[in-house]
Order: sequence, then C-alpha cells, then structure tokens
Amino acid sequence: MKLVISNDKQELGQRSAKKGAELIRKAIEKDGRANIIVATGASQFEMLSELVKEDVDWSKVTGFHLDEYVGMPNVHKASFCKYLKERFVDLVPIKKFYFIEGDAENPLDECNRLGKIISCIKINVAFVGIGENAHLAFNDPPADFDREEAYFIADLDKACREQQLGEGWFASLGDVPKQAISMSVRQVLKSEAIIASVPDSRKAIAVKNTVESEISEGVPGTALRLHSNTWLYLDKASASLLSEPQETIF
Repeated sequence: MKLVISNDKQELGQRSAKKGAELIRKAIEKDGRANIIVATGASQFEMLSELVKEDVDWSKVTGFHLDEYVGMPNVHKASFCKYLKERFVDLVPIKKFYFIEGDAENPLDECNRLGKIISCIKINVAFVGIGENAHLAFNDPPADFDREEAYFIADLDKACREQQLGEGWFASLGDVPKQAISMSVRQVLKSEAIIASVPDSRKAIAVKNTVESEISEGVPGTALRLHSNTWLYLDKASASLLSEPQETIF
C-alpha cells in the first residue's frame, strides 16, 4: 500500500483524482473501455469534485455503486444514489452507471442482480474510503474477508450509524438505517487498482489501525494491504497519529 500525505483535503482530492484519472485513461488505452467503483460519504467530496474536471473519455467508462441503505428512497438527502447523481454521474457523460436501488422491493434480489453484472467484468479502478470504525464499504468489523457474494445485506453497527449521524445526513440516530446493501471486501479487492481517500482527524485512529495494526477482520481497512496496487490518500489530520507519517514515493 502506497501512502500519499497531503497538506489538506483539497490537495488530497486533487492528487487522488489525478491518479485515478490516470489509471482510467490507461485502461481505456489498453482495453478501449474502463470499469470503476465509486464510493460516497463526506470523505469523497473533494476527490469527486476534482475527478469530474479530469480529461477522461467518460463515454467509455462504466461505473458501479459501492453501497446504499436498505429502504432508502433516492430523493432522501442521505441517499447515496442522490449523492452520486449530484456529484458525479450527472456531471460527466458516463456510458453507464449501475446504481444500487436501496428501496428495491427485495434487497436480496437487488444484491443478486448487481452481483451477476459485476461478476462478468474486470474492475479497473475502485474509489473507496474507510470509516471511523475502519469499515470498508459497509463491511463493519468484524468483516468477512472471505465472503463470496459481490453484494450482500450488511448489518450496520452503532459506530457506523453514529458516523452517518455526525456527518449530518440524519436528524437522529433512530433515523439512520440499520442495514445496507454493500459490496463485499473480496469484490473490492478484485479491482486492478484501489484509490482510497481518507481525510479528517476523525479518521486518524482508523487510519493508524489500518496502516499499523495486524491485518484482521476486526479492522476491515487492513484488507487494503492485501492488494498490491492500493494508494491511500491522507491529509495531515488523518495521518496525524501514524508512528512514522512518511509519504511513499512512487
């Protein structure tokens, strides 16, 4: 895993988007197309605002949604479908984007629908973050690194739900859904490259545990270290607790 430490969130967004766009262009040059995974949440604001400015032939790109709350209508302010449309999909002429329908009548059928689609293709770049509890997508600890399904119904722990409340997406903890449709850790790790953007001091403990603790399902973010082509983009705040916060030169 390569560490890239920026001075602030804006620089983090610029650098992670630039690297991600470079990888997308390389995939298009090689295969004539590219497939990507896109995360949401407050940690992705700066990255996405820069990614849509990059010189990419989006007409050759297909995107996949990382996770969505079960029962969430796409007009709710916390809807990740709404988030992605407003911050990414509606701003670039992307070929196709596969949204997770959180309010699908049968969430398990929705998992199976998306799983069949993504299992037939190669993902070139996954844009992800990690949570305050070090979750990867909505794989809260202890995560199942061996889960075969591409998408599954995840039970959200209290720390995860408190993060969503703290970021201002919901009025009370009781309003935060207790389940989500999430991409599995194994599916994320199938990507050729992973760009993880993790700003803010509130993520500092999760970053320290992800980078310095033993790889374990108790710290889902450590799964990123199992992948040989992962870039972890931090700002000074999120890197502040690292024992040796030194950027990897590459």
